[in-house]
Amino acid sequence: MKNNSISIGKFEQGCINEDAVMARENIIAVSDGAGGGGLFAERWSRYLLEHLPLDPIKDVEELDAWIERIWEVFYNRCEADAREMGGMSLDKFYDEGSFATLVAVWRISKNKCQWMSFGDSVAFHYNYATHELEHSFGQIADFDKPPYLINCKDALFKDGFKSGTFHTNNQSRVFVASDALAHYILMMYEVAHREDFAQELGMAESNHSKNENYIKIAKAMKRIDFEKDVLGKLFNCIGHTTNFQRHIKSLIRKGRIAYDDYSLAMINVEIT
Repeated sequence: MKNNSISIGKFEQGCINEDAVMARENIIAVSDGAGGGGLFAERWSRYLLEHLPLDPIKDVEELDAWIERIWEVFYNRCEADAREMGGMSLDKFYDEGSFATLVAVWRISKNKCQWMSFGDSVAFHYNYATHELEHSFGQIADFDKPPYLINCKDALFKDGFKSGTFHTNNQSRVFVASDALAHYILMMYEVAHREDFAQELGMAESNHSKNENYIKIAKAMKRIDFEKDVLGKLFNCIGHTTNFQRHIKSLIRKGRIAYDDYSLAMINVEIT
């Protein structure tokens, strides 16, 4: 069993990477801090992963109970920092708090992984024997919707919680990704199997959003070898930040991926 993770921020100088990523022996997770609202998004995402339970979060009540146990220490520290930043920052923190997504996978036995998600970070299971991709998300068009977010001070929206299991074998790859990378992975899989996902892709294109353009560009490709050109290239970059940056920059230039922070963590079952 081998665990790996990688995370890079936006490429402008001075940009803060608001993603947090974790890969331990039997747990992988990504939390995407949402800097569009509140303060300290990058700190909240890291804090969530630093305090992630060792056992799976099975339902929204367990998620809510866990947040209830950990939020106050974070809130008090950030309240003090916001006060030092001045009245406007303190008011903003009081009004909005801090936001982040969360996706996590726990390996609970040799052939079973339990996952949970809240927001648009995604857990995946790819089986190299069946060539099938399972994931924790809804339809690809749902990436155009505002994501559910965990706030450091506010009650959870219970509809945002999802959980499930992946049944694995020695042909499996289980991994998690933040939203832009997750959209790219799911999009490329569905375009590579467009005869099976024509309706879903059509719905996403009909939204007339930024993601419509990525899908059209992907559909214009002559051939997609999902295992080699998508998963293979991404997995080979884990542990090699420079290679990962080059690969992501190439995808941006080709118009296949949104501009964002990018995080990936993988539980790697060796193929025999």
